[in-house]
Amino acid sequence: MGQKISGSIKSVDVRGEPSYRPVRRELRGPDFCRPPRLDLLLDMPSASSETQLRHAWNPDDRSLNVFVKEDDKLTFHRHPVAQSTDCIRGKVGYTRGLHVWRIHWPARQRGTHAVVGVGTAEAPLHSVGYTALVGSDSESWGWDLGRNRLYHDGKNRPVSTSAPTYPCFLEPDESFVLPDSLTVILDMDEGTLSFMVDGQYLGVAFRGLKGKRLYPIVSAVWGHCEVSIRYVNGLDPEPLPLMDLCRRVARLALGRERIHHIDTLPLPQTLKNYLQYQ
Repeated sequence: MGQKISGSIKSVDVRGEPSYRPVRRELRGPDFCRPPRLDLLLDMPSASSETQLRHAWNPDDRSLNVFVKEDDKLTFHRHPVAQSTDCIRGKVGYTRGLHVWRIHWPARQRGTHAVVGVGTAEAPLHSVGYTALVGSDSESWGWDLGRNRLYHDGKNRPVSTSAPTYPCFLEPDESFVLPDSLTVILDMDEGTLSFMVDGQYLGVAFRGLKGKRLYPIVSAVWGHCEVSIRYVNGLDPEPLPLMDLCRRVARLALGRERIHHIDTLPLPQTLKNYLQYQ
């Protein structure tokens, strides 16, 4: 049995009216165990502005109906083209390590098909009509934010088989109410893709990704939508140094309420600086 964690979703009734009433439940199994390396990465300072730009949307790897904004290189804008689905890939393809980035996509700009995920360099970037393009073939894996469905190689899925629900703990009459931002977690060492929303780890969405080079990718249909990507950080696959593990334990012991009072501790200044990633 895997570790159990507490889950919380925002409930939506069958009429589609969000009640925002937290629903607490126990999530069991290995797919819901938040990886310790993820906790360590999220405790680290965020990547620098230069690093975020290196991992931003690629202006040379996109549908012609979208463009990266000149005044905000982390954001793309989609032209209001009817009957078109358009994608853009990130600049960096990942083959190893743990990588985390945040996608900001205002809910009112998602339309009928808003999909976030990863894809190879061969994944298509444009399709006629409105469709979940990310996850439509074997070259991409995506989460449809409106339908709460996971797609991979969708065009070859039997008609009688529906796409998996995600998060998988949703009841048949529930829908997951997504805020404007979500976190994408790609672990190329484990070969998994996962997501987080409002700090809640939603579990593994896809497995079997080892041995590939995968890029951040989204597909959009809403005219004038703007979607931003912000690389949080990454961890190499090597074992973590003991010093880093000790720092993590010390910061956990302090807790969020006292983490900003490290300077008041009776410790050498060098150690205080280390605890604060300075």
